[in-house]
Amino acid sequence: MDGYSLWAALALVLVVEGLLPFLSPTRWRRMFQQMLALQDGQLRFFGLCSIIAGLLLLWMVD
Repeated sequence: MDGYSLWAALALVLVVEGLLPFLSPTRWRRMFQQMLALQDGQLRFFGLCSIIAGLLLLWMVD
C-alpha cells in the first residue's frame, strides 16, 4: 500500500463516519448515548468485530 492509498483510505473512513451525524444527527446522538452505556468488554467486542470485518474486506479487495 503506497502513501496515496493510505491517505485515500483514511479519507474514506472520515466520509463514512460523517454520514450518519450529517444525515440524522438525532439518531446518531441516540446511538452514541447507547454506546456510552455499554461495558468495556462489549465495546471491545464491537471494536474487534469491526477490525475483523475491515481486514476481511481488505483481503477480498486485494
